[in-house]
Amino acid sequence: MPNKMFKIVGVMNYVIVVFLNAFTDLGHKIIIQNTIFKVYDGNTQIVLTAIVNALILLPFILVFSPSGFLADRFPKNKIMEYSAAFAVVITLGITYAYYNGYFIIAFIMTFLLALQSAIYGPAKYGYIKELVGVKFISSGNSAIQATTTVAILGGIIFYTVLFEGMYSDNLLTESEILRAIAPIGWLLVIGSLLEWFLASKLPNKMQIASKRNFKVKRYLSGMYLLKNLKTVTRKKEVLDAILALSLFWSISQVVLAVFGEYAKSELGITNTIFVQGVMALAGVGIVAGSIMAAKLSKYYINVGLAGIGAIGITALVFMIPFVKSMAVMAFMFTLFGIFSGFLMVPLNARIQYLASRVHLGTVLAANNFIQNIFMFSFLMLTTLFAYYGMNSEILFYIMGFVGVYLTYILFKHYFVDIFWATMRIFSIPRHKYVYHGLENIPDNKAVLLLSNHVSWLDWIILQLPIKRHINYMMEKEIYNWKLLHPMFKKGEAIPISPKGFKDAFKEAHKRLKQGRIVGIFPEGEITKDGTFGEFRRGYELIPTDYDGVIIPVFINEGIFGSSFAKYKPNNTHRSIKRRVVDVYFGEPLKKETKSDELRNIILKMKEKYEAQ
Repeated sequence: MPNKMFKIVGVMNYVIVVFLNAFTDLGHKIIIQNTIFKVYDGNTQIVLTAIVNALILLPFILVFSPSGFLADRFPKNKIMEYSAAFAVVITLGITYAYYNGYFIIAFIMTFLLALQSAIYGPAKYGYIKELVGVKFISSGNSAIQATTTVAILGGIIFYTVLFEGMYSDNLLTESEILRAIAPIGWLLVIGSLLEWFLASKLPNKMQIASKRNFKVKRYLSGMYLLKNLKTVTRKKEVLDAILALSLFWSISQVVLAVFGEYAKSELGITNTIFVQGVMALAGVGIVAGSIMAAKLSKYYINVGLAGIGAIGITALVFMIPFVKSMAVMAFMFTLFGIFSGFLMVPLNARIQYLASRVHLGTVLAANNFIQNIFMFSFLMLTTLFAYYGMNSEILFYIMGFVGVYLTYILFKHYFVDIFWATMRIFSIPRHKYVYHGLENIPDNKAVLLLSNHVSWLDWIILQLPIKRHINYMMEKEIYNWKLLHPMFKKGEAIPISPKGFKDAFKEAHKRLKQGRIVGIFPEGEITKDGTFGEFRRGYELIPTDYDGVIIPVFINEGIFGSSFAKYKPNNTHRSIKRRVVDVYFGEPLKKETKSDELRNIILKMKEKYEAQ
């Protein structure tokens, strides 16, 4: 996450507010869950844990329309401020319930605490785009995701350790346990007070406010619900991202709801510190995964990471029933968190990016609504299955198959993006790519990208920093390789052969007329001696009646000597150090630029940059 983002006025304050909100909400939930864990066993424990989680989700469903309306109609910083004030009142009520041993009231307070979070949610996430802008939207989401997760992780550990420290084996009922741990309630109150104070200092960044009025009758009749859902369904990409996140959160909720009973019955663990600690490691993973996702989204929102995350999550859920070691389980939950970060950060950023400022609150409220409908439904099914005796192992397998479906829909929508994200991850250990002149590539024009050819990886190296997909021209023989042909076809590569070169250049012209990027290596082959070969004139056959430019590219010698290059200088040797490859995108050229002129331009780029 770039340091520049944290220099923006209000960012650090906002991050702390988000932390305190999640930390306080989680604290009460953990106390209730740990009380259930100590008093109940087996399916009853699963049912009650699922109900606790359902109580947290239900408010997000009920206040979908009002929360979206508030976030669009009023300054988001004020909504966060007033919600924090509401949390102060609620935590005082929770503390009262603890001291008097009112377990049912404390149980119900879980719903009220979640209610203020539901009202707070669209404003909190919508504020990211307003505060840091589109430039830092991936980093902003990463920071908030990491902060929320650290708060959850810290809350789990902090409140569980306090709980265990105040708990003793002679406490047999819920009321006795709550009275024993009652002083913890004052920490919830202090957290809410501090959040309220800091939220009151957040700057107002609202530029355009909705002028709608909220009518209770329309809300109760469901008219707002239908209208707001239509706002989301207008953009299919937004809806697809929301549905993918909904399935992910549903899997996560069930896994977390079931794991406590599984650890107790199958692994013999009765100490809540161990159980909550292992689940908390998923939080550590989410922090790491969110930071990694932000770095991998340096140039654009890298939605391909979501598919990689789905694969990892699915595999881990299937593996859980086969693992009998808490140490291995801890490692798996950490990985689960990393893959979760890969999935959440790009999809949330994409939703915010595609939503208009005027309807941002409504879209984010709809996001919460749909996700919570899914999670609530899954938890109710979990409760039903547990009530009729289905054990936790079967529930893990069911969630694994849900993960298979999640992976399928992400691959269906983002197959090419997933491929490029995978290539980027595989390149990190051995190569560091440094890009110069990316600003020379126009966002809304056709581009004929013409580069020197130094390795088998050039097509990957050039695509990684560019959001739009490059339509490469490649030899038909390579294009038809059985193993890679589906990927080349999906990536819209253009096959070329000596007999069919005219058709290939016609297709390239068609793509350029559509405003796409077409990539060609005019040398026709990878350099074998480190020098530039003759630039072939084939690209000159492409008519120049498209709205676009030629962008010359120079890839330096950083990859020479590797197994991916044909040129092996005598003074090179294998090293564990990462190879640094510099890539220079030159200034736009006229579409009529000839091959000899182009070769001279790239040669001059080589001389200029190697002299620096």
